[in-house]
Amino acid sequence: MPGARCKMTPDGWMTVGLLLLGAPPAALAQPFYPDKPIRWISPFAAGGGSDLTTRSVAAKLSGLLDQTVIVDNRVGASGNIGAELVARAPADGYTLVTMTVSIVTNHAVSPKVPYDVVRDFAHITQMTAQPYVLLVHPSVKANTVQELVALAAARPGTLNYGSSGTATLQHLAGAMLGANTRTDLVHIPYKGGGPALTDLIGGQLQFFFGVVSSSMPHVKAGKLRALAVTSQRRSPSLSDLPTMAEAGVPGYVVDNWYGVSAPARTPPAIVARLNMEIARALASPEVREGLLRDGSEPVGDSTTAFTATVARDLAVWRKVVRDAGIRIE
Repeated sequence: MPGARCKMTPDGWMTVGLLLLGAPPAALAQPFYPDKPIRWISPFAAGGGSDLTTRSVAAKLSGLLDQTVIVDNRVGASGNIGAELVARAPADGYTLVTMTVSIVTNHAVSPKVPYDVVRDFAHITQMTAQPYVLLVHPSVKANTVQELVALAAARPGTLNYGSSGTATLQHLAGAMLGANTRTDLVHIPYKGGGPALTDLIGGQLQFFFGVVSSSMPHVKAGKLRALAVTSQRRSPSLSDLPTMAEAGVPGYVVDNWYGVSAPARTPPAIVARLNMEIARALASPEVREGLLRDGSEPVGDSTTAFTATVARDLAVWRKVVRDAGIRIE
């Protein structure tokens, strides 16, 4: 009607402003994020390293986003069940997954994984990096990595190492050591790292790549001997231990990292928000100190850097698997 005055709400003025700035229609329709709870899939068993890291970061993230973050354990098939669930989820930022090196090695070993670890995810950030510790039983006459390698060279096919299963990162860590040193090492798979560690302590195994948090108490008690860490740099919590490269195995690096990813095609603005807030969570004193206590180093890098890490590690482990002739039976 002539002379009628139109009342404009704050949202209306914002819409007009976005139109004038040339914002695409999708941006106009995008609700405030997050406006409902976020589901974070933890694809490994409750109480394990990746799950504990997930829960620590998720609890802090809830406060930073002012929204509930629900951790949902969907375990099985070496992480594939939970990862596939997220790969097929709506790309709206409300379903996340804890990405691990073990999920990457699944692709290195098997061509039948029902999703693509590079193509089907928006990789948000690497949360942590944690090395394995190369451990030997006290009966093994080796106080250094070079002495262990010399022993393996002198007695081919007699040194046994355990892992949490065939084609797991612990198995591939041993395969890489054998390839890099041209020694014949015997792999003994177990149904989990715990039983393998128990047999190492009992002397049924000669060496093992152990997790820092569960291994170091046995080292301090004199039941095991630690020779080196597998990371590229020395671990902040084990600064007295050399890296494998420093100990005489050039080019040897095994980083057991945890990250967080969303379905591919998640809006870049949402990925950027999650990247920023998860990095803030990792930098908070309570989360950072807890991770360092357990032998993990907080990371919180860019989406570009984490995506490159996933692709690089996939190429590395495919080569190790191919060279070692590893197959899932």
